[in-house]
Amino acid sequence: METLAARYPSSRLLSDILPNIPIAMNQDALKQAVAAAALDHIPEDSIVGVGSGSTANYFIDALAARKARVRATVASSEASAQRLRQHGISVLELNAVDDIPVYVDGADEITAEFAMIKGGGGALTREKIVAAVARVFVCIADHSKLVATLGRFPLPIEVIPMARAYVERELVKLGGEPRLRAGFTTDNGNQILDVHGLTITDPRRLETELDQIAGVVTNGLFARRGADVLLLGTPDGVRLSRRS
Repeated sequence: METLAARYPSSRLLSDILPNIPIAMNQDALKQAVAAAALDHIPEDSIVGVGSGSTANYFIDALAARKARVRATVASSEASAQRLRQHGISVLELNAVDDIPVYVDGADEITAEFAMIKGGGGALTREKIVAAVARVFVCIADHSKLVATLGRFPLPIEVIPMARAYVERELVKLGGEPRLRAGFTTDNGNQILDVHGLTITDPRRLETELDQIAGVVTNGLFARRGADVLLLGTPDGVRLSRRS
């Protein structure tokens, strides 16, 4: 299958990538459609990695109707773990698992090359860990998340609290405008800086550079381990693309 990257060079505008799509489409319906489509990528009797956020919640709800086909799940946030258990779906700790065939999660932004910004819900570190273990990362998103260049959505960075001010100064040097996510603590007991004003033309390089700042736990760029499969919800149906 032709990939998005082959069909749509990253220099093109989003309006060129997906022309004539009404902005006011029902995003919830599109999220439900891609969540249901993700079920076709779940092997029988497997352990499934499950992401966090609104689109992942729709996947959890869809999985509940077919929970007999999965052995268990590994959740990337406490909120997702709770939702899975409420549906009667087994949740395992990652340290008890040797293999995750598929990880299903959403994105705040994704490019044609399948690099993403994630972490709008604050679970970026655990999401990145589970994605690293998984053999296949299936990203489920509505068409509004597809962008030519990452950065319009503020980039989340999880930081050790004592390092927050230092990390902020380093981010300013890189051209960002960091803002503390007020009143929020991650599942790991840390803080989130949301970085505005970035135009991310080389996400792999920036992901590596940000992770070298002392006090950064991880950042919300998923480029070194991007998605393998994208299920994109559009008014014309779910579009499936694979990373080349």
